[in-house]
Amino acid sequence: MTIGTFELLGKDPSSHARRGRFHTAHGTVETPVFMPVGTQATVKCMTPREMHEIDCEILLGNTYHLNDRPGPDLVERMGGLHRFMGWDRAILTDSGGYQVFSLGSMNKITDEGVAFRSHTDGRKHFIGPKESMEIQRKLGSDIAMVFDECPPYPCDKDYACKAVRRTLDWAAICREAPRAEGQLFFGIAQGSVFPDLREECARALVEMDFDGYAIGGVSVGEPDELILRGVDDTVHHLPEEKPRYLMGVGEMAQMVESVARGVDMFDCVMPTRQARNGTVSTRRGRYPVKAAVYKEDTRPLEEGCTCYACRNFTRAYVRHLLNVGEILGLRLVTMHNLHCYLDFMRDMRKSIEEGTFEVFRSEFHAGYRVICEEHTINVKES
Repeated sequence: MTIGTFELLGKDPSSHARRGRFHTAHGTVETPVFMPVGTQATVKCMTPREMHEIDCEILLGNTYHLNDRPGPDLVERMGGLHRFMGWDRAILTDSGGYQVFSLGSMNKITDEGVAFRSHTDGRKHFIGPKESMEIQRKLGSDIAMVFDECPPYPCDKDYACKAVRRTLDWAAICREAPRAEGQLFFGIAQGSVFPDLREECARALVEMDFDGYAIGGVSVGEPDELILRGVDDTVHHLPEEKPRYLMGVGEMAQMVESVARGVDMFDCVMPTRQARNGTVSTRRGRYPVKAAVYKEDTRPLEEGCTCYACRNFTRAYVRHLLNVGEILGLRLVTMHNLHCYLDFMRDMRKSIEEGTFEVFRSEFHAGYRVICEEHTINVKES
């Protein structure tokens, strides 16, 4: 199958959920898909072999961080990001835009790009559309995201208008940039909370004919209901025959509802970051395994789970490891959380194939809670 082809294998009759297959230079990606984040050329606490074992098909790398250290020239000399990190499946790199804009007082935005200082050593840097795509070319990712301006929440409409204008101007420059062999380019639709701006941005990007499209500028501090509204305001202006990627969203309830709206791809640091804080993800919610209530708990992290951690260890043991600062504790919770997420997506894909997505969706919402140490919060279907 040709690199860049997106096969639409099925659609749910009661929603906009899609079952797809996307072909990259380093393998096929089954969608809907969750992409674990490997910010600095590694998924924290995990080896590439372990990522293979949980059947991960695509990872995300971060252009800003990899540009800062070790630098794209070194990665290119090492044979590209795949060889450098020992990963032979697909990699998506973000443009670095979100990170440089989030630096706030450390950056200066112009129509040419963003001048900023490194968060590690204060060195001066500049990234614009040409620079971002050149960094990603040297990294050799399978999917490179165009450089965009991600407006903060909240912002007024005038600010959002200017961000959309820059995003489209920069997308046109990125579209013509040199690519690594087999590299695909995805456009990013912005527009903050303004439906007309999101439609304008999405339609203009579609006219440029990218290999896929992302919904950007969500999950930047706005309430949950505005995240899904941002999806609604964008996704239906994107083509059926290209993959749709919702950037930075990784709460299970949000992913289910976004899939119902026609989204195919997700990424988030949530499962690995929460693991490092001792928070376990399950199909029924999250819980803090470091809590005293689990001191003598002989159950696995999640009953019924088939991951390595759950097949071999108890909550009591993992809690002990975390509380005495043993690295294995972080690794076991990370292994479980990533397995949980990828298994969740596999079951969601299966439900779309079998025409039972609405049952899957309803049963998930009926049983899911965001579990906190002292109380439980219902996550309602939107």
